[in-house]
Amino acid sequence: MSLLALNSLGYRYGESQFAVKAVSSMLNSAGIIALLGPNGAGKSTLLDLIAGLKTPTAGSCQINGRDTSSMTRQELARLVAHVPQQLPNEVPFAVEDVVMTGRLPHGGGIFESAEDEAALERAIANARLEAFRHRPFSSLSGGEMQRVLLAAATCQGAEILLLDEPSAHLDPENQVLLWEMLVKLKQSGHLILIATHHLSLAAQHSDRIWLMNHGALVADSEACAALQLQAMEDVFRVPFHWHKSDEGRLYLNYGR
Repeated sequence: MSLLALNSLGYRYGESQFAVKAVSSMLNSAGIIALLGPNGAGKSTLLDLIAGLKTPTAGSCQINGRDTSSMTRQELARLVAHVPQQLPNEVPFAVEDVVMTGRLPHGGGIFESAEDEAALERAIANARLEAFRHRPFSSLSGGEMQRVLLAAATCQGAEILLLDEPSAHLDPENQVLLWEMLVKLKQSGHLILIATHHLSLAAQHSDRIWLMNHGALVADSEACAALQLQAMEDVFRVPFHWHKSDEGRLYLNYGR
């Protein structure tokens, strides 16, 4: 049984062309899957379909063999955590309160349980938020907000994490910190799907690449196999290059 199975999954907005076209793939275990592709390729829509935020126009999405369309919102939220690209505005809560919202799918009353508190402390420690856990969320920088939202997702305790451009507001130091967090989450048993434009970091740290173009999945394999230079140039319309460091590490670069 696959942890996550997409079966000819498709979605269209009204009568327009399909934004996601017959995407099929099976993921059986923990790992980091990078969704790559230009703006408008369908990455965000695909994540929304897996998260249950959109209803498929065609095909299906299954988690542990069960169709997500048959699940309640609470059931799905216990299995899948979603961090959207758009940052929320005017959130009147402290950082630790925002992180604790991740426990809402597990709530059995108005008071937090010992399990909730333990999940909160782990999430804050993993995201290195101790220094400003009591600060108002609205006072943070965009990059800090992204870290808080990721911490809330991990606090949720879901096995599958869906991240839509989580490094869009991060400086280089925090981009590296983010990927270090993702590797630790993978090692603790999470399946992580991350839509990103940071191609070199994705190539270094991902176990598998989903390359999308015009709503279709045009490559689905390990990084070096998926990131063929001609395929990348066809998708992004700029030349790509592999570079090897003195230590033997491969880096993906692009441009004329």
